[in-house]
Formats: sequence, C-alpha cells, structure tokens
Amino acid sequence: MGAPVVHFEIGCRNNQKTVKFYSDLFGWKIDQQGPAAMIDTQGGGSGIDGHIASLGHEPHNYVTIYAQVNDLQAYLKKAENQGGKTVVPPVEVPGMGHFAWFADPDGNVIGLWKPL
Repeated sequence: MGAPVVHFEIGCRNNQKTVKFYSDLFGWKIDQQGPAAMIDTQGGGSGIDGHIASLGHEPHNYVTIYAQVNDLQAYLKKAENQGGKTVVPPVEVPGMGHFAWFADPDGNVIGLWKPL
C-alpha cells in the first residue's frame, strides 16, 4: 500500500493574521475550529485541504505534509531504522483519527495520519 499525502499544516505565531493572509491570497475558505483553523482550498475535488495552527511554542514557522498510513507506530519505527527520529508520538484527534510526526535524517518534519 502506498502512503498518499492527505493533509498539510501551516504553523504560525499569530493565527488570525495567518488565516487572513492565506484567505485573502488564495481565496481559501478557512474555519476556526478550536485551536486549528481548517482550510478548504476550494479545489473542487483536486488538491488537498489542511489547517493552520499556532502551537504557542517552537516551532512557530513550519509547513508539513501528512501521509496516510495504516499503522503509525510501525512507520515511526521504520523511519527511525532509516535514520529518522520520532518528534511527536501518536496523538488522538477526537472523532477523526490519530497523527504523529517524525523527522527525516535532514530534520524535515513529516506528519503521519491514520483516520478512524
């Protein structure tokens, strides 16, 4: 099975300012849902959607993609065996699924996603 890219995330310091920037720039429909601003890129079936997050701590400025996998722990272990490292172990997103982050050997952070 492949691991399709299914989501992206943009990190920032100021959520409202960043939401306005991308909404005005690209015409994205962005809906604040708790700490995350969910992005509908208005792709009409092409492209992927994402969200904007202000974590309140480092890293503030980042962009990452999420690959959908069937076993987060197995992929984190595989990444570690290939020289990567786990950055965020599996975390539940209530009612949606689980995510995790790993860093590749060069330090690029990639998200993993497993829906319910």
